This record gives sequence, C-alpha cells and structure tokens, in this order.
Amino acid sequence: MSVRRALLAAFALASALAAGALRAAPLEVVASFSILGNLVSEVGGERVAVTTLVGPDADAHNYQPRPSDARRLGAATLVVANGLGFDSWVERLAKSAGYKGRLLVASTGIEPLANAETSEHAHDHNEPAVDPHAWQDVRNVVRYVGNIADALAEADPTGAATYRANAARYSAELTSLDETIRQTFAAIPRERRKVVSSHDAFGYFGHAYDIRFLAAVGISNQAEPSASGIAQLIRQLRREKVPVVFVESISDPRLVERIRKESGAKLGGTLYSDALSGPGGPAPTYIALMRHNLRTLMAGFEGGNG
Repeated sequence: MSVRRALLAAFALASALAAGALRAAPLEVVASFSILGNLVSEVGGERVAVTTLVGPDADAHNYQPRPSDARRLGAATLVVANGLGFDSWVERLAKSAGYKGRLLVASTGIEPLANAETSEHAHDHNEPAVDPHAWQDVRNVVRYVGNIADALAEADPTGAATYRANAARYSAELTSLDETIRQTFAAIPRERRKVVSSHDAFGYFGHAYDIRFLAAVGISNQAEPSASGIAQLIRQLRREKVPVVFVESISDPRLVERIRKESGAKLGGTLYSDALSGPGGPAPTYIALMRHNLRTLMAGFEGGNG
C-alpha cells in the first residue's frame, strides 16, 4: 500500500510540475526592431520571450523580411510595431505569414510631428507624412510602455499585475531620465544648441529638449541628398556657426565627414538613433542609448565652445 501511495504521490508531483511548467511558459512576442524589443523586455520581464526582427546596429528603414521572420510571427502571440510609417513592412509580413494575433502599434496615442518639421534638404517625396522616430522624446516612450503593458495584460491576464508593476517601475526611470536630459541641456546657451546629424532622426528630440538639428538626409534615411542641397547646408552651417556634426550608428559616415571638412565644424562623435548597440556597445538598452546621446551631445557642445 505504501508503494502505491508513493507512486500516486510521485505522479501527482510530476503532474503539478508539468502544469506549472505549462503556466510558466513565456509569452512569445515579436518586436519589429531593437529599441521596441528592449521596451517589451522591460515590461514583460521573465513572463515574455522577445524576438527582435531588426537587431542591434541595423537599419529598420530598409529592412527586407526573410522567410524565417514569417515563421517567427507564426509562433507569436503578440507582434509589436512602432507605426507612423517606420516599419510598415511588419503589417505586410503579418498578412503574408497568416498571422492571426494582435499587432500592437506601440506609438498609438502620441502626437506625431509632421514631416514638414524635418530636413529642408531632403528630396525623397516618398517619405512618410509624419516623423516616425517618436521614441527620441522620452515622454513618448512612457506612452509606448503603457500601450505595451496593456497589450501584454490582454494576451496574458494572469500576468497583468506583473506587467503593470514593471511598467510603473520603468516609467518612473524614464521620467527621471527625461528630467536629467532637460536639466543638463539647460547649462548650454540656447543659441549654441545646434548640431548636424546624418539623417533626420532627431526631430522629436529637438522638439522636446530645445535642440536644433540639421540633416542632409530625410526621415527615411533612403534619400540621396543633392549636391546643391549639401552646398546649401554647408553655407548655412558657416553662417550660423554650428559648432559640431555627428555621425549616426546606422549611417554612412562619409557624408558627415565631407560636411565637417567644408563647414569647419568639429566632429562630435556617434549618436544612436534607430537601433541599439550590441551588448558590448555604449547603447545596449533604450535608457543607455539616451544617456549615451546626452553625453555625446554635451561633449560636442562643450568641445565646440572655442
């Protein structure tokens, strides 16, 4: 009898462990690019397994989905996209893959900036009507995080309290980061807060933190600047005495180097706009990316003082 009871107890324990393992299986989430993947991981924690289609140091503007990406969507419970024309290829991929789950547009609810506020030197008329780089304003990312938490809670109701607690914690970190950026730039005279970057990815950053960004290439990073456009930009930099130009992690640095040489501005370093760095780089998370850009911009402003 004791043997039978022992067998029954062992069977019950095995069943309980199996059931627990089933409950603990992480939610499969696919994010379009690395910054979104990091946000989902922050909110989801150990309850989610995040697959990022466009990884670190890669350009999501020009991404061409692969057959393996369709298979990843097929295994997902939730797909997260930025929206605003940045990663419209995700919607096409979801349709072709037969994906039936929810496709969350993380930027839902933010107030987008119009393309008219971006580079006057861009000549690509196929660019989106709005600037899609909304994550460059930290306050917008608080909205992203809230949208992600709601979507995860809907997909996994038993984890709703965890998702909302993680979102609250992370949103507090973001609010502190936003305040740090504002206070740091306040030390730089407003007339000196002018920089040049490779492509026009910093409209929201400039709008939020009162920095004037000029760029030779438009929002999508696919436009080819004309010779006359570059010449006009260089004249403007000389006239306004813009102190520093920056290279972006996903852009060809040769254009910025040419502008630097012909305008007399100093080279201020590398900014991260549309992608995180790898784990060993300076921007492996969203918060690290924004802190790196803040340090790099400040060093450029201070170094260009003379």
